[in-house]
Formats: sequence, structure tokens, C-alpha cells
Amino acid sequence: MSDGKTEALRGTYFSNKKTKKTKQELPDARKHQIVSFIKSFIRLTACGFGFFGMFELGFIWLFLAELVGIGEELV
Repeated sequence: MSDGKTEALRGTYFSNKKTKKTKQELPDARKHQIVSFIKSFIRLTACGFGFFGMFELGFIWLFLAELVGIGEELV
């Protein structure tokens, strides 16, 4: 019988020994890169609209870039 210190240090004191560890899936780096390039293009386009005084279009494109950024994290 253990006093619990060893298990506590190993992090196994409260763990269920019957659980099976599953591998965490890694994101697809190529898809993430492509979506990131698309997001950068949208941001550069938004800056171009702002440079020429079309601020409404620039803000709309920045908003679209943020939506693509959320999608980027899900890829």
C-alpha cells in the first residue's frame, strides 16, 4: 500500500488505469500555410483600399481577413 506521494508525483494518483491514451492529431501544415497566404492577400488588399481612401471597403476586407483567420485556426 502506498501513501500516495509517489503516485501524486507521477500524476497517476487520480488517473484511471483503464483509460487508453489517444494520439492528438496534428494540423495539416500545408493547408494552414495556404490559408495564411490567402489571409495575407486579403489584408494587403484592405491596406490598398485604405491607401486610396476607400476606407469602407478596407474595413470590410479586414473583417473578411479576420473570418479567414478563424478558419485558419480550424484547419
